[in-house]
Amino acid sequence: MSNYQIITDSACDLPESLLQELKVSKVSLSVLFQGESRTDSVDAGIQEFYDGLRAGEVATTSAVNPDGWANVIEPAFQAGQDALVLAFSSGLSTTYQSAVIAANELMEKYPDRKAYVVDTLCASLGQGLLVWYACRKRDEGYSLEALRDWVEENKLNLCHWFTVDDLMFLKRGGRISAATAMVGTMLNIKPIIHVDNDGHLINTAKVRGRKVAMEYLVKKFTETCTDFDTVFIGHGDCPEDAAALEALLREAHPIKEVITGYVGPVIGAHTGPGVLVLFFLGSQR
Repeated sequence: MSNYQIITDSACDLPESLLQELKVSKVSLSVLFQGESRTDSVDAGIQEFYDGLRAGEVATTSAVNPDGWANVIEPAFQAGQDALVLAFSSGLSTTYQSAVIAANELMEKYPDRKAYVVDTLCASLGQGLLVWYACRKRDEGYSLEALRDWVEENKLNLCHWFTVDDLMFLKRGGRISAATAMVGTMLNIKPIIHVDNDGHLINTAKVRGRKVAMEYLVKKFTETCTDFDTVFIGHGDCPEDAAALEALLREAHPIKEVITGYVGPVIGAHTGPGVLVLFFLGSQR
């Protein structure tokens, strides 16, 4: 058994059952939706959340504060374990900065303990896939420092390629203009977006039609993928499209395992229903 605990946050979009299987602790971001603050989760009420977005409800998100992180890191310290914290991209949230504050304060309180905080520069199941890889390395016997170094060295190889179905959510978030959203919707334009090396969402291409967008994601996978064993697919309440994307991938490549799951409320609030994302380890983002 390792002498450290891996801790992440809910932006990883891993279901609770898998987090327990991986022996990973989690802190949760918050979502203000339908007049109440809710815990960010892919387990409870996720379909209701996307139904609400389709009906015109607006969701806003809140980062984890230092106390939220301390509530999870401190029990590990009290149990005699160190901590490796894998946090949501600093390019999209202040959650990472809060983790650094909490870790530094707790290390002053517990001088015999260590907590390393990694800015994953990842989001959703891209962050989740990085956590998954970290757990594999932990189980192979990596020390805390060796695992921290592996994550730092490999996080910019964690590729996120996605397309959205409803341009109005990108308009609402200020990523495209109202005119672009309206014209794009009329022409069935589907933007291709990825997470760059600074952890930001970047528009990279525009294609016409959902099927062409899926084929573009597979094309990017083909160009850069370095690990065909495990691929994650995330979706915004469109499981049929996720299955279609998996079929296209399997037609093109001998992939051993595809893990499919929901894009959680924190990311889904900005990308909307129908977002479809491909996550994999590649030669570059």
